[in-house]
Amino acid sequence: MTKQTGTTPAGTAWSMCGEGEALVLIHGVGLDQSIWGGQCEGLQRHYSVITYDMLGHGRSPLQSADATLEDYAEQLFELLQHLNISKAHVVGFSMGGLVARVFALRYPQKLARLVILGSVFNRSDAVRNAILARTEEVARDGANANLQTALERWFSPEYRAASPGQIERIRELVLGNNPTGYLRAYRLFAGGDNYLADQVQNISCPTLVMTGELDPGSTPAMAQELAAKLPDGRCLVMPGQRHMMPMESPQRVNDALLSFLKSPANNNNSQTQSHLSKEASL
Repeated sequence: MTKQTGTTPAGTAWSMCGEGEALVLIHGVGLDQSIWGGQCEGLQRHYSVITYDMLGHGRSPLQSADATLEDYAEQLFELLQHLNISKAHVVGFSMGGLVARVFALRYPQKLARLVILGSVFNRSDAVRNAILARTEEVARDGANANLQTALERWFSPEYRAASPGQIERIRELVLGNNPTGYLRAYRLFAGGDNYLADQVQNISCPTLVMTGELDPGSTPAMAQELAAKLPDGRCLVMPGQRHMMPMESPQRVNDALLSFLKSPANNNNSQTQSHLSKEASL
């Protein structure tokens, strides 16, 4: 299928392939829209799959020094307006999940269904302090400061051994970021787990909160707690998966997304039961 690319009047770089209802995919800190290759390939027969570079990433503009998650939500709104999309399904991964939460609260009329994938909620003080300490390492030493340990958290040992080219591509992607944009986004992500947490019960659309069983940062316990606060939330924990499961296991992720997006409406409070890992440490 033909892939379209472009930029919005505000400068957001985007791509779109497929046909049907709009499905927007939001990447995480230090990455860009290229991480969604497996989803674009697998989902374009069902949806118009739209990816874009968040502020301060890829080919999109640098965010301001005082940028907030609202600015990132506004970026998505401007993209949908530019593409003449009245309503979309939105999948937010990692920091993209925080952006998607804020977007759902600010622009509910633009949202059909929401997926919060491998994202964070209500970190403990100890975990939050550890994340904030990592941001200071990045401020001092750049993106390479804790990148190796991040790659080990993100991908399974088996995938790292079998796909060294992909691991190197992600390493180069993170290191290729504008240092200022990366640090600003990282700081937002570090402090944003509970941003507007007292309002998430106002997200009324069907929402899937999904993470990997072995994701040490975006834990199953976080996913279950967030889903329980949503009027139409459900939680799915993917057995054996780590943080970067959209890349490591695209077909499994795609199957889960399709199952949710095509499920009947009006399943209020139908929490999907799934195995929770015993450990939830960073």
